Amino acid sequence: MSHAVHESHQPASLADRVLESTGESAAQCYQCGKCSAGCPLAEEMDYSPSQILHLLQLGTKEMEERALRSEAIWLCLTCETCHSRCPKEVDLAKVMEYLRSESMARGMVNPKAKDILAFHKSFLDCIKYTGRLYEVGLISDYKTRSWHFLQDLTAVPRLLKRGKMKFLPHLIAGRAAMSRIFHLTSQRKDNHE
Repeated sequence: MSHAVHESHQPASLADRVLESTGESAAQCYQCGKCSAGCPLAEEMDYSPSQILHLLQLGTKEMEERALRSEAIWLCLTCETCHSRCPKEVDLAKVMEYLRSESMARGMVNPKAKDILAFHKSFLDCIKYTGRLYEVGLISDYKTRSWHFLQDLTAVPRLLKRGKMKFLPHLIAGRAAMSRIFHLTSQRKDNHE
């Protein structure tokens, strides 16, 4: 009697998915710490940039979840200082962006990042619908999401008087193309999950 051999398909590790999606390999990092030493927000992070890569390298479910639940991925400014200092040229900003996206998709966003996530979503929605930054729309959307209705309210009259904010958005000509980009990106992301 012959037994059929079934290969068990193991889901790719988070590091593998990062590599597939961004082209950045966590395995390239040899923990020199230059990224963390140069990061302007490393002191504020629960895990330094090099530690985030190390969590990915370890590859266990627990370590991957630590990376996805970390506040560090939300504090990253994507300033590229880490990339410019990395002897292996790992673009950590790309990795952090992927981890933010994955963290949202899995519902693992760090509670301390609530306001950052609200701003992140508001900013992307602003670009999606107007094609560029529209301050009044961004602020109103952010305040609705974060519930910080009165924060910085006293600055609004000065900003309006100086022409720093316009009530109506300046719409770009290619808004339909911008919308398609967002649509195709979300479709591509859904197909990879």
